[in-house]
Amino acid sequence: MQIDPHDRALLQRVQDEFPLDPRPYWVLGEALGMQEREVMDRLEALVRQGVIKHIAPVLEPERLGVRSSTLIAMRVPERRMDEVAAVVSGYDSVSHNYRRDDDYNLWFTLAAASEEDLAATLDEIRRRTGIPTGDVLDLPVVRRFKIDVRFWLEEERYGRDR
Repeated sequence: MQIDPHDRALLQRVQDEFPLDPRPYWVLGEALGMQEREVMDRLEALVRQGVIKHIAPVLEPERLGVRSSTLIAMRVPERRMDEVAAVVSGYDSVSHNYRRDDDYNLWFTLAAASEEDLAATLDEIRRRTGIPTGDVLDLPVVRRFKIDVRFWLEEERYGRDR
């Protein structure tokens, strides 16, 4: 897939310097010599092409009052997968709910303000889904690793060797 130089510059700016502004696409356009509508159209096209999955903030959980989180793996009978996944997805404290091809075939993250809230929510999910405790792996966060991934898209800005 070929990405034109304008899209490269836009992608680099969105990745590195997304503006915190009521009209971020206007600000991006001003910086890149584009109209606001052109910025939005280009980004929409990049999403349709699969270049961009989505644009979202990366939040610091602790600053939002989230003090406890865990990764849960469940062994869910195939015939109940949609039903159990729907229950799990119904919780605001759940993210990244996805299916895997494994014995433990439903994985999701769960976050809460405290260990007690986290345990209560997990107990409620177990109760509502009827998944036995022995079919639930609770893999709490022991240490958080922050990985800052950057894709170097503009040769002029970062050099060819990067």
